[in-house]
Amino acid sequence: MAHESFEDEETAAYLNENFVCVKVDREERPDVDAIYMQATVAMTGHGGWPMSVFLTPTAEPFFCGTYFPSEPRPGMATFRQVLESLAEAWRTKRQQIDDIGRSVVDQLGARASAVQGAIELPALDRAVELLAMDFDPVDAGFGSAPKFPPSMVLDFLLRHHRRTGSENALTMVAQTCERMARGGMYDQLAGGFARYSVDGQWVIPHFEKMLYDNALLLDVYTHWWAITEEPLAKRVATETADFLLAELRTPEGGFASALDADTEGEEGLYYVWSPEELRELLGDDADWVIDLCSVTGTFEHGTSVLQLRRDPEDPARWHKAQAVLRNARQARTYPGRDDKVVAAWNGLAITALARAGVVLEKPEYVEAAVAAAELVRDVHLDESGILRRTSRDGKVGTAHGVLEDYAAFAQACLTLLGVTGNSSWLRIAQALLERVLGQFVADGIFYDTAGDAETLVWRPQDATDNASPSGVSLAAEALTTLASVTGSARYEEAAQQALAASSALADRAPRFAGRGLAVAETQAGGPLEIAIVGESGELLRTALKDAPWGTAVVSGEPGADDVPLLAGRDLVGGQPAAYVCQKFTCRLPVVLPEDLRREVDSAR
Repeated sequence: MAHESFEDEETAAYLNENFVCVKVDREERPDVDAIYMQATVAMTGHGGWPMSVFLTPTAEPFFCGTYFPSEPRPGMATFRQVLESLAEAWRTKRQQIDDIGRSVVDQLGARASAVQGAIELPALDRAVELLAMDFDPVDAGFGSAPKFPPSMVLDFLLRHHRRTGSENALTMVAQTCERMARGGMYDQLAGGFARYSVDGQWVIPHFEKMLYDNALLLDVYTHWWAITEEPLAKRVATETADFLLAELRTPEGGFASALDADTEGEEGLYYVWSPEELRELLGDDADWVIDLCSVTGTFEHGTSVLQLRRDPEDPARWHKAQAVLRNARQARTYPGRDDKVVAAWNGLAITALARAGVVLEKPEYVEAAVAAAELVRDVHLDESGILRRTSRDGKVGTAHGVLEDYAAFAQACLTLLGVTGNSSWLRIAQALLERVLGQFVADGIFYDTAGDAETLVWRPQDATDNASPSGVSLAAEALTTLASVTGSARYEEAAQQALAASSALADRAPRFAGRGLAVAETQAGGPLEIAIVGESGELLRTALKDAPWGTAVVSGEPGADDVPLLAGRDLVGGQPAAYVCQKFTCRLPVVLPEDLRREVDSAR
């Protein structure tokens, strides 16, 4: 619609004459987008973007739609026809329009979720069964085309496997992770995942690369490797982290939101290859690479996206070809980059990089995570404790953070507490979550906007884990971790209250409750707490690799009484020691990684 209608001068003139036009950046204002997306779904039965919503002067929606063509199509009004009809209705049926707007807002407000019940152990088993029914046994993933990376569902299945030993859960993860990584949705030259696969076989991507997707998938592949030590998992985790650092990191140390799909007005132009191009660049190796990477010329204009359906029998030959193709690609026009730094998405990246840095023994990932967290702390967080959602070029935006921003960054700070031993991250996390409990919760319901934020036509709340985790499931996770670090029953109760919002989805649509189910698995398993006293990289790595994902891990020197889980813990015989605990009741400390691994296994 941008090319067909919004950039058409005649259409633009008509819009400006008859309407007040407002374009919403849904990444910067997810609260506004959420309100009117729910209105669109309620009025049309489906949602999506582009989304055109027509409002009264009091911001009440009276007509909604997604795509409208510029030229007539069977069964579809053109955008100009829609505009003319609405302009006429505004002049002749104003009272009716006002009544529709008020009715829509009243109905949306009535849909506010009541507090649900807890997610019990049988519900976790049932969720796995429902996911197995929706699993594609041929091409992996869930459902049919288009296929989005089911990051949070995979995280849940891995946690479920850790707790129960379910081979079915692990098989669904392994097959999905392998098919995604070997298909066209994954960049076989430089790492990083595209937003989704247009087809059901993970071949043809929508080429946009999002920060949140890659942060979530980095964590999934790291987790998969931690459990199985599958070489593919380690390779993809490493390449994805390297992609984040090389292509999305900003000069200020944060992470940009996305790389565009289009180059020079054509989607995927930067990423695709023709057999002829490969023959020109690779010479005698070309036919081998064409076969290895399934370059059949079946994509647009006789090109193909590279796949790697099997490991090359000659890795050195493949790495040589990769280097040649990377260099050739760098001569192409690079995709546009959305340089917005979004607090929530940076929080997801910080958590994933910090964990991967320790587990994969890549200290540069931890350094990058700390730098990004320092940027969010110094630029997005003001002295009154209010977190702003976005920044660009080191300058903070005006939009207030929503629940996902506070919760994702709080969890990132708690992860850094364990990885770095710096207790200042605990103070920041606690302040953020205190504001969540004070401003985002009313009558037991977690809302997406703060009570002291801008007043909208209604207050959005959505527990759905969709392309990224919902704010309430992120809050459940961060509060669970904070409860484990502090021993606070208040935080534990708040975490359970937040998690209850996911229970209805967990029962009927677990694909859209992945993060909530993952947090429920953590709560079902204990959760565990591990305090590491003294500097021991091996103990820390063992704790993060071998303990269930969601375990609260803290580290610091003896006498670090500003971290409650560390208080009273000491070295053993002058050596660094690890304490495995549940609800602050600890087993005897251990000093060897293999002993810590044994203690973790016996505590599960």
